[in-house]
Amino acid sequence: MSEETNVAQEGAQKESFIARASGLKGKDYLAYALGDTGCCLVFGLVTTLLQRYYTDVLLLHPLYIMLMFVVARVWDAINDPIMGRICDTVKTSRWGRYRPWFLYGSIPLVISAILMFIKWPGFGSEPGSVGVSAYAAVTYILFGMCYTVIQIPYGSLASVVTLDEKERSKLSVWRSVGAALGSMPVMIIGMVAFKAAQGTPGEEGYVPGGVNYTILIIGVVVMSVVALAMLLIAFFGNKERVKPMPVVQEKGATVKVFKKLFKSKSMVAVSLASMLLLAGQMFIQSFYSYLINFYFEKGGIWTMLPTVLTYLPMAFLMFFTPKLVKKFGKKEVSGIGMVVAAVANLAMFFLLFMGKGMGALITFMVFCLISGIGLNFFVLQVWAMAADAIDEIEVKTGSRDDGTAYAFFMFFRKLGQAISAIAVGATLLAMGYYESATGGFVFNDGQLRLMFILSTLIPAAMFGVMAVILLFVYPLSKKRVAALQEEKEEHLRSLAEGGNDVVEDEVPVEITETPFEDEQATGQDSEKTDEE
Repeated sequence: MSEETNVAQEGAQKESFIARASGLKGKDYLAYALGDTGCCLVFGLVTTLLQRYYTDVLLLHPLYIMLMFVVARVWDAINDPIMGRICDTVKTSRWGRYRPWFLYGSIPLVISAILMFIKWPGFGSEPGSVGVSAYAAVTYILFGMCYTVIQIPYGSLASVVTLDEKERSKLSVWRSVGAALGSMPVMIIGMVAFKAAQGTPGEEGYVPGGVNYTILIIGVVVMSVVALAMLLIAFFGNKERVKPMPVVQEKGATVKVFKKLFKSKSMVAVSLASMLLLAGQMFIQSFYSYLINFYFEKGGIWTMLPTVLTYLPMAFLMFFTPKLVKKFGKKEVSGIGMVVAAVANLAMFFLLFMGKGMGALITFMVFCLISGIGLNFFVLQVWAMAADAIDEIEVKTGSRDDGTAYAFFMFFRKLGQAISAIAVGATLLAMGYYESATGGFVFNDGQLRLMFILSTLIPAAMFGVMAVILLFVYPLSKKRVAALQEEKEEHLRSLAEGGNDVVEDEVPVEITETPFEDEQATGQDSEKTDEE
């Protein structure tokens, strides 16, 4: 190859802004993933253990817990957009616009997580205590605020770490894997801390499973400390490759940004799908603990096995999903996956006629695994799909407000938490789950059947609606995303011609090989580039 050709190719590469703000390596993916590992180490405490801790240790009424969760999500409706606007408008530090929040928010986050689970003297001695109820509400809302301080900037980080949509797809996979790894340890705590029911439901002396508080609080403290370490590693390991646009303060700017977001069919669709995703995941993680203890009368590892089986498929799907996405598209792969998840959960309902024996329990677990396979296709791509929607808004409107856009997206996920809280609380109330003087609970066969019916049909309905949204509402198909990349490049070029610095100068020009990429395919792509 001649020297003139090399010079020409080098010049073409330098002109490609997407290439200049890309080129992620394995360490970059790992550092980004550890951000969600740290967050999920403490968030998993909320999704998996907190509901049971509130009812069985603090003896809070399910109705109060449900209302507390809903009120917290209403506050998020105010809190999340505020954090998003802060990220987009504050002066950029030497570490960037979004990365510094890992440093600012990590210590408050882990302290608030521990405070939620501290059982002070007298807590849990009287059902419905006003003091205990107030403490639970304050610490839970405090945790939510601290979580927002990190999560909104963290999500926005994906838009400035790389501009290449294939790398963003892999970032989404790595983030989801990091989140799954962060969610696993809490399952071990649940297996050990949650006890099996004793006796026969409906009989006098029947005692449901309780919680070993000593094991619980030790696990909470250990996970919080590890979460702090992960967040600090994520701070030092990530890099913002896309330069922030100059902040222009004008009256009504926030309202204008949100109008653009609500007008974006892509952003609204992926936000609604993500909302139902989180609602379904949290419902399963919170409610299946009750189902296994009381319906199947099992404790220990059985209590958390449904959640383990839901996440387990990610261990092998993480290697194949990028290839499937490259061939078929994010929208297409995720939509079909949700069809599989919905059908699997609907099939669980018919296990009601098998009774409560070991055969029914094992079959139930098999369907949990199948559901997890379908579910994880979307779990692995949801963050990349949100980034694509943000790119589309920027290309169409000319403005980039990553923090506010991600706050919009996260608000819908917070609504998903509220939906889960309402579903779990309403189901417990419908079953007659109530506190006795000793803190125990009583069920009859009819209530247990209702528990099983609702625990299968509610997720099936949520996942079915998600499939419809992804396949028929979300517009960013494989073809549209490819066109969006070209439009993004032209948009960046016009910004540069207008005198704006759009990427960091020291970022490597050449896109390097990235994880989960087939070596042969990578080689073919390189040869094709050379020929061109």
